[in-house]
Amino acid sequence: MTKKRDYYEILGVKRDADKREIKQAYRKLALKYHPDKNPDKDAEERFKEISEAYAVLYDDEKRQMYDQYGHSGIDQQFSREDIFRGADFGDIFRNMGFGGFDDIFESFFARRSGFNTRQRPRYSRGADLQYVVEITLEDAYNGKNIDVKFPRTELCTNCNGSGAKPGTSPKKCPSCNGTGQMQTSRRTAFGMFTQVTTCNRCRGQGTIIEERCPKCNGSGRVQKTRNLEITIPRGVDSNSRIRLAGEGETDGGGSGDLYVVVHVKHHPRFNRRGKDLHIVKEIYFTQATLGTKTDVKTISGEVETLRIPEGTQNGEVFRIKNRGMPGLHGRGGYGDLYVEIHLVTPTRISRKARKLLEEFNDEIEKN
Repeated sequence: MTKKRDYYEILGVKRDADKREIKQAYRKLALKYHPDKNPDKDAEERFKEISEAYAVLYDDEKRQMYDQYGHSGIDQQFSREDIFRGADFGDIFRNMGFGGFDDIFESFFARRSGFNTRQRPRYSRGADLQYVVEITLEDAYNGKNIDVKFPRTELCTNCNGSGAKPGTSPKKCPSCNGTGQMQTSRRTAFGMFTQVTTCNRCRGQGTIIEERCPKCNGSGRVQKTRNLEITIPRGVDSNSRIRLAGEGETDGGGSGDLYVVVHVKHHPRFNRRGKDLHIVKEIYFTQATLGTKTDVKTISGEVETLRIPEGTQNGEVFRIKNRGMPGLHGRGGYGDLYVEIHLVTPTRISRKARKLLEEFNDEIEKN
C-alpha cells in the first residue's frame, strides 16, 4: 500500500497555519490541477490529493484528529465520503467558475461503482453497519483481538445478485428502455417542460425479473451472519470508531463499511483523561507529616515506588512519568500517572498511640 503524504506538505503550509492560509493554499493548487483546467490524468489524482488534505485540515475536528493520530486516526474515524462531506468547497469553486462541491464529490466517488455520472445510478452502495464492543482499560492499554459476529446483507450466491432464477437473466424494462427513468413533456406558456420520474414498472432498476430466484425471492440479497476477528489498537479511547472497509452490507453499487465503536468500561481505580491516568492513594497523616515511601500499582500491573516528602498536604498530586496510557497504535509515547494523596484518619487507636498523639498535639499547640 502506498504511504500517504503529509497533508500539510501536500498543501505547502506550516503546521500552525490558520484557516485563511489553508484556504488560500488550496485555492491556488485547485486552480492549477482542477480537471476542468488540467485534463491530464496525473493532475486529476493530484487534485484529489489536495482536496482530501484541504477537507481534513480546514475542519477543526478532523484536523485535531489528524494532528494527534495521523492518517490512521482519520482512516479509522471517517470513510472516504465522510472526509469530504461538510468541507467548505462551495465558494472556492464558484469563484473559480467551476462546478460546485456536489460535482466534485460525484466525480470522486460515482466512478467507483461504474456509473455514468450524468445518469441516475441504478444501484446504491451497501449500507454501513455499526457494532459496539466494550473493553476494559487494561485492554485499551495492551490492545486486544476480539471475535465479533453480526448479521449483514450479502449478494445471493444462487443468482449472483441478479435476483433471477438460475439459468435466466433479468430483461430490459420495456417501459423505460432500461434507463430506470420515465420522461414526460408538456408545453406551457413558458416553453416546453420535461419531468423525469422513476419508472414504476422496474422501480428505477432498468430491468425486470420474469422468474425470481427461489433463494432470495428476486431481491438478489440474503442475510447472513458474518464472523470477524478485529484488532483493538493500543491506546484506543471510548467512542473511537474503527472502520473496516467493505464489511458492511452489499448492494449493486458495492459494499458499505463496518464501524466498530469502542466503549471502555469505567475502572475502579484509574480515571482516564486523554493519555494521562489519575489515581487516589490513601496514607495516614503521620506518614504525610514525617514523609514516607509508598507502592503504586500502575495500569501495566507493575509497581512504582513513590516518595512522599514530609509535610505533604491532603489533595497534593504527584506525577509518575510515562506510566499513563499509550498513544493510539502506540504512537506519540505514553501519558503520565498522577497520584492524588488522600489523608486517612484512623477510627480506632491503642492507648499507647493515643498518648503519643496527645503529646504530639501538645507540642504542635506550643509552636
